Amino acid sequence: MMRVNEIFYSLQGEGFNTGMPAVFIRFSGCNLQCPFCDTNHADGKEMTEGDIIEEVSRYKANLVVVTGGEPALQLTESLVEMLHLLGKTVAVETNGTIELPENVDWITLSPKDAFLGEKATPVLREADELKVVFDGENEPKFYGNINVKHRFLQPCDTGDAEKNKEIIKKTIEFCKENPEWRLSLQTHKILNIR
Repeated sequence: MMRVNEIFYSLQGEGFNTGMPAVFIRFSGCNLQCPFCDTNHADGKEMTEGDIIEEVSRYKANLVVVTGGEPALQLTESLVEMLHLLGKTVAVETNGTIELPENVDWITLSPKDAFLGEKATPVLREADELKVVFDGENEPKFYGNINVKHRFLQPCDTGDAEKNKEIIKKTIEFCKENPEWRLSLQTHKILNIR
């Protein structure tokens, strides 16, 4: 059994796949407690892998985004394989502190050690995209020891509109000065969609 917070159909709101229709599987629970976490992932219901597959199969999208909390706490190779049998591409959004099944198609690594210290240091050494949350204060860590194809800098959403404007401005300036980084906005929040 797996504890699933929710399964829903929407558009990917951030990173490389922004705008793509996707089925989201949000697992409950996380091994970190980020002060800026904007996801209520604690609640959930018990589901078998078969239950999850049945729910996901209701939606047309080819992309499935597995998220949380921290999906690596529960995600299995067998669930990924079952999603592949449905013709789905499986993307995972992770803090990188726990190894993932090897058959995942796309890894979005969003490290949190800049905010939480050593206990949040990523163990993953390869990802398709690196998504670093930028608070506008501390220079983003480059993570040169991790092999990534794409680097995204995402302004931290503080809940304060004026502070957010300042952070977005600093993020844009940082990307212009460091062109190996791309700006990632949380478009789902801008568009007010799930």
